[in-house]
Amino acid sequence: MKESSKIEFSKNLEAHETPIPGVILFDLPVHGDSRGWFKENWQREKKLAIGLPDFEPVQNNISFNAEKGVTRGIHAEPWDKFISIGAGRVFGAWVDLREGESFGKVFTAELDPSHAIYIPRGVGNAFQALEDNTVYTYLVNDHWSADAQQQYTFLNLADETAAIKWPIPLDEAELSDKDKKHPRLADVIPMKPRRTLVTGANGQLGRALREEFPDAEFTTRDELDITDENLENLRPWRQYETIINAAAYTAVDVAETPEGREMAWKVNAKAVANMARVATLYGLTLVHYSTDYVFNGENDIHSEDEAHSPISVYGQSKAAGDIAASVAKRHYIIRTGWVVGDGNNFVRTMQRLADRGLQPNVVDDQVGRLTFTSDLTQATKHLLQNTPEYGIYNVTCEGDPVSWATIAKEVYQLSGKSPDDVTPVTTDEYYADKDGLAPRPLQSTLSLTKIESIGFHPQDWKQALQNYLEDSSKE
Repeated sequence: MKESSKIEFSKNLEAHETPIPGVILFDLPVHGDSRGWFKENWQREKKLAIGLPDFEPVQNNISFNAEKGVTRGIHAEPWDKFISIGAGRVFGAWVDLREGESFGKVFTAELDPSHAIYIPRGVGNAFQALEDNTVYTYLVNDHWSADAQQQYTFLNLADETAAIKWPIPLDEAELSDKDKKHPRLADVIPMKPRRTLVTGANGQLGRALREEFPDAEFTTRDELDITDENLENLRPWRQYETIINAAAYTAVDVAETPEGREMAWKVNAKAVANMARVATLYGLTLVHYSTDYVFNGENDIHSEDEAHSPISVYGQSKAAGDIAASVAKRHYIIRTGWVVGDGNNFVRTMQRLADRGLQPNVVDDQVGRLTFTSDLTQATKHLLQNTPEYGIYNVTCEGDPVSWATIAKEVYQLSGKSPDDVTPVTTDEYYADKDGLAPRPLQSTLSLTKIESIGFHPQDWKQALQNYLEDSSKE
């Protein structure tokens, strides 16, 4: 067979890095004889084992090129591609057209059926057929549409900066009129990264996430209804990379009422299930925030693998949300408690009482650590940047576990008041003359071993509290 003599048979399956970040060149084993040849063009398990991202292709395209010299590109598309050759040979050229330091970087290679190459979203792709009857095939992880084509980024094949050395000069090659008119590199608008969507934009955590993720898209309940069963059709999800779910129903006591129970389950469980489904369908990473309320509080310290044992409606709905979020293939569940940020919270309440000279009763048998929203947002960024194993990670401040009463005394002292103004009481005493309060876990201390093992170390809660009160006094 004429073409088989040009293919290197029986290579080992190997992956090779290239000068363009994320572009991976593969050697493919091809087995042939006088009858022709055979290869495993796409074998997910083997490819992942040697470094191919699990990009989850959904469409297979084939380009047949009748004559030597047909040249196509340079097109950067809003999806990832796995390219291989079915027949013939091509000279491939790739230019990084993504926003960032590698913008404009070039890589070229000759491909035959014994090669394949992975091209991430935003890297410009072009090829020139070196033989008649060349078959160029590629898997992509989104469906082509006219709307999607509007998101392409193009570069002229003859761009002087890229300076691609085409084997067949372009004035002798066959190009489309459109490809001849693409812009030079100086006029190309780089393709922006896939987006991050943050829900719950106006809450304490949502406001803190704005500081840590300034380029993210922040959305409120009025702008995007995450409880909608049709959520997968409410955004062009292939343009996103991450969903950070900071939305939650946190009215712990109201959740014990019929109306509150419905809302708690709708926001804390159903919405999370919707987002997990979207994340699974489109290969997104889902970040979801959990709570110490998923436990009954009987253990002195709670690790990530402790079974759920909620004692309130709020805790039950959050536990259901944990389970729903874990269905997403790429998920980080950040479990926390006693959150303090920009908004109404326990510390602010104690500060106001201290300023007014009041002497509150505060429970002394519920034990845990404060968590400042800055620690939560920094932990979120740490996980997304370093991509450790998916799963649950506890995040609170460091330091000795203490009671709410101890924290209240610390707030009073830092506010220039006497800590003796705070009277410690038991939970039963505090609840004695109050109706409709949800049960709280008595032990809320979360183990930090796992998050610290991947290099993230939260603040000590006492120092963080002092800084928080100093900053609030300047407002």
